Amino acid sequence: MKLILTREVSGLGHAGDVVTVKDGYARNFLIPRGSAIAWSKGGETQIDGIRRARQNREIRDKDHANEIKAKLEAASLEIKAKVGSTGRLFGSVTEKDIALVIKSATGLDIDRHKIKLVKHVKNLGKHSAKVSLMTGVAANITINVVA
Repeated sequence: MKLILTREVSGLGHAGDVVTVKDGYARNFLIPRGSAIAWSKGGETQIDGIRRARQNREIRDKDHANEIKAKLEAASLEIKAKVGSTGRLFGSVTEKDIALVIKSATGLDIDRHKIKLVKHVKNLGKHSAKVSLMTGVAANITINVVA
């Protein structure tokens, strides 16, 4: 089956790439998760838009990645969450929440799939996460969760 990737899939390609995969992999994994759309003549026009968006977010070189790393590690990231009487969160803090806080604090648009939490955040306090910017460059950030 021929697909257009809407985001990076490890081992397969980047956003905007046209790939051919087995039907079951496409129907059961890629399309339901929003990682790809079925290829069509009309879909070809979307490829340019997807590639332009990827280029705007993409890190140009190692110096640019180190600059973003320094900016992320220097930023103070604070997430406000609802808390019960025992100090435990209702739900948990996710990578999506962290990406939104990074965008509001630094103006950087980081893909939530590049953020990895060390452990699930279900309590108040400081927690760490790792942001993979490119091969060999990762920023270690600290998130402060407050009530």
